[in-house]
Amino acid sequence: MQAQMLAPAAVLVLWSLVMLLWMVHTRFAAFGKAGIDLKVSPPGGRGQALEGVLPDQVNWKAHNFSHLMEQPTIFYPTVVILAIMGAGAIDVALAWAYVALRIVHSVWQATVNRIPVRFVLFGLSTVCLLVLAIRAVIATLFHDPSIVSA
Repeated sequence: MQAQMLAPAAVLVLWSLVMLLWMVHTRFAAFGKAGIDLKVSPPGGRGQALEGVLPDQVNWKAHNFSHLMEQPTIFYPTVVILAIMGAGAIDVALAWAYVALRIVHSVWQATVNRIPVRFVLFGLSTVCLLVLAIRAVIATLFHDPSIVSA
């Protein structure tokens, strides 16, 4: 069950990289239209400096990529803990639900970006993560090492 538990994390890593590429492609395409020449831009620029310079629809991809670097950082160790401790079918299902919801959230935020729907998607994924985290705590706090050595 270890591979099944780790697979959703691997997919979310891959999805995060897809979002990175989407963000880069969209931003570079928008630079010319915004009159931004990277060869003459001042050194040390940050992505936040593009707010109000590039269209909101372009920045939405960057916003989502940032989000994928936030809450999922809790998801990854939770999945690893459960994989090590012995994940069950419920854990695997919750992990896949979390990843599916995060992917739908990404597509929604990057394209439509209506906050009520984003909030529901984020809330549902957070509930999945919360249950996974509780199950990881239970798996570690109530683990009986004598079972393994027997």
